[in-house]
Amino acid sequence: MDLGMFKTLLINSIASIMAGFAAHHFMNQFIPLFIQREFHGKDQCKTDKRLVVEPMGVVTAAVYLIFEFAFIPVPFYEWIGEELKFSETSGTGNPFPYIRLLSLLAGLISICTAILLGFADDMLDLRWRHKLVFPTLSSMPLIMVYIISRNATAMRLPTFLEKLLGTSYIDLGPLFYIYIVMLVIFCMNAINIIAGINGVEVGQGVVIASSVAVFNFIQLFRLDHASVWHHGLSLCILLPFISTSLALYMLNKYPAKVFVGDTYCYWAGMTLAVVAILNFLYSTPQLFNLVPCPRHRLPKLNPETGMLEMSTTEFEWDKLKRPGKLCVNVLRILRSIHYREFEKDGKLWVEINNLTILNFILKVCGPTYEYELTNRFLLIQLAGSVIAFFCRFYLSSLLYETVH
Repeated sequence: MDLGMFKTLLINSIASIMAGFAAHHFMNQFIPLFIQREFHGKDQCKTDKRLVVEPMGVVTAAVYLIFEFAFIPVPFYEWIGEELKFSETSGTGNPFPYIRLLSLLAGLISICTAILLGFADDMLDLRWRHKLVFPTLSSMPLIMVYIISRNATAMRLPTFLEKLLGTSYIDLGPLFYIYIVMLVIFCMNAINIIAGINGVEVGQGVVIASSVAVFNFIQLFRLDHASVWHHGLSLCILLPFISTSLALYMLNKYPAKVFVGDTYCYWAGMTLAVVAILNFLYSTPQLFNLVPCPRHRLPKLNPETGMLEMSTTEFEWDKLKRPGKLCVNVLRILRSIHYREFEKDGKLWVEINNLTILNFILKVCGPTYEYELTNRFLLIQLAGSVIAFFCRFYLSSLLYETVH
């Protein structure tokens, strides 16, 4: 890591700390205003159903954007100085890296559109088709920058496939851009899929973003000077996100003083889509409507014990299509779901738990308090990050001769 990158990251780190304190300050300032404007919701996992301010994620996102926009010139200060110095001469100085600037701006534009979509969802309760269309449009700046910068659309093949196919790479072509769009759509909705209990949305955002940041730091010291810039750019996007998210977590953790809203979920998803993403796919049968999927699948509160229990869904077995029956039977064999049969109106009905990782934890561990459920889920996220590092730095060396 050269001196210029070190200075950039040092300034970004200081700015990130300032952004975290600023976010915490302004959130406390806006709580009375949100209550006055009736921007609040009920905590469904509490017996008193008290009103909680929502969506506070929009304030955190606004602070993040202000600091990111103010930071834009910092990574390019060396080139800006040279451009001014050699503005009246030709063939002198170091050419300004316009593609790098476009990469940063494209990422911030995509993040801005995600925040706008999240705020619109909080205010208007958008339908699912809107949540698929708008992320597709949000990915356009990233795709355009990728195209004009002439980045590769080829995928490196493992060593054993090289010998089998006689080539080292396979060019995906347009399929690569379709993959980018699908990744953006998934990321923008991934955080929102696992939600509903205090601290879980922000917590998973912080864990994943921190894992990606650690990876970027490692790469800064492993790669040569020409290859580290994009890892530095990733850190410049992630560090302010982590600090402002931690400020939001302090108010959203159990017992929550504020709710993050869909604004934070889409913002976090797009930020991670710009740099990297990890997640869990236990929900697939319900997400693809193979098994009936209710609108809200958060765990249910037992008022007598104050603990959270699995939420369930019921459906008529004969009306379930063959792929859905196959999924349910496989999960039954693996003992991964709660399953109960009962008769209703002379027909066979089935009750299963909603297929989210939070309900899966409750299935395995039994009823638990809300804060314990959040902590267990975040430990799973952390374990997933450790496994990802193991795959990236150890298992990959078994598949490829050279690992960067």
